[in-house]
Amino acid sequence: MALYEFAGGLLELQSAGNESDDYSGFYLEFRGRGAPIRRDESEAVVVHRPTAIGYLRTDISGSARLWDQTQIRRLAARLGYDFADMVIYDPKFGRPPLARLKAQATRLDAEAVIVPSPEHFCDSEVPAALVEQFDVITVNPEETYSRGAVSPLRPRQSPRNR
Repeated sequence: MALYEFAGGLLELQSAGNESDDYSGFYLEFRGRGAPIRRDESEAVVVHRPTAIGYLRTDISGSARLWDQTQIRRLAARLGYDFADMVIYDPKFGRPPLARLKAQATRLDAEAVIVPSPEHFCDSEVPAALVEQFDVITVNPEETYSRGAVSPLRPRQSPRNR
């Protein structure tokens, strides 16, 4: 076994013992930010960061789509989330918009869904069914609809206003 540290995290290689003599290994490249590494004596410990995904509708974002994506990623980073994916819904395909979002968030074990604004949901309301499973955070206005809230549609106070 070999353990390598790089700027984005750790790589552990374990030999299966049956590689041919001409086996050259593999190449790993990581771009972006990973979980921060703390040193505890001689051991590296990876600090867990909760996972978040983004969601937006193309018909709502329009030409500001890239801007909305950037704002979602920035808010995720500022709040300490590990940003995993962006679910983009285009109504011209006619699929149920929340089905894919919930499936992807569940598959990635996300704790939060970040959206540009409540307008990206039907009737401009954060769906209670989504809040039952995930924290939903809006960029503008910056509010968190918490899973543990008594009323699922009551926003939790923004971290910057605490």
